[in-house]
Amino acid sequence: MMFRPHRGTTILIVLFVLVWSLLPVYQMVVLSLTPSAETFTGKLWPQHPTLDNFRTVLSQNHLLLRHFWLQLWNSIFVGLSTALLVLVVATLTSYSVVKLRSGWGRHLSRVALVSYFVPAAFLSVPLYAAMGKYGLLNSQWALIFSLVAFSAPYAIWVLCHYAQTIPGELDEAAAQDGASAVQIFFLIYLPLMRPILLAIGTHALLVAWNEYLYAFMMLSSETQQTIPVMLGYFLVTDDAPWNLLMATSIIYALPPIAIYYAARQYMVAGLVFGAVKK
Repeated sequence: MMFRPHRGTTILIVLFVLVWSLLPVYQMVVLSLTPSAETFTGKLWPQHPTLDNFRTVLSQNHLLLRHFWLQLWNSIFVGLSTALLVLVVATLTSYSVVKLRSGWGRHLSRVALVSYFVPAAFLSVPLYAAMGKYGLLNSQWALIFSLVAFSAPYAIWVLCHYAQTIPGELDEAAAQDGASAVQIFFLIYLPLMRPILLAIGTHALLVAWNEYLYAFMMLSSETQQTIPVMLGYFLVTDDAPWNLLMATSIIYALPPIAIYYAARQYMVAGLVFGAVKK
């Protein structure tokens, strides 16, 4: 007989998980609204809440924040460029593997995830040396190419499996009408893959948005660095401004949240299942 937990027990577990998940976010909000003099009072809510921390961040009125807007743009550029390149590489690869039925394609799709068996930290030194050899260090492209190398295998694996759900009758009908492989790619394959492409692009963007190790290694100039590297500098001081750190973190978390909610209606797999009547 299958064990079914009591409804009250289920509610308690759900509440515990919810509180456990939201507590760090709540603490971020509290610290971001706390004046410097009240940072370590330990109260559940600041006695004198203020928006001065956000004003300091937005006005770059702090030594560690003097390049905030430029570093925010660097993060946006790295994230969007990584997502775009990952989509280009993964889309072309999955199309050639599944639709063109390349002989080597099946093996490629199966071993695409082998790269994840090696921790990213182990590959940091070889990638650093490779970027130095090609003169890309202290350039955002060094970080972008490194992130594409890590995100593309997963994207290829997902797109290959999703592409197999597209009915082959669509390709055959288009080919009989005289459509070339390129036309089938742009007119049939890409439109039907749009939901999963948005999901994969969002995933690649978030990976690049939160990357710290490779950004720290590849980018040495403050004007080239991204926000995660700048946030790390808050913790190396003797008297870390935690209120400014939390305010900056909240601002930095807003763009990916907005992107997710803007694209969430398209991030649903299965729009292709009704493409052909059975």
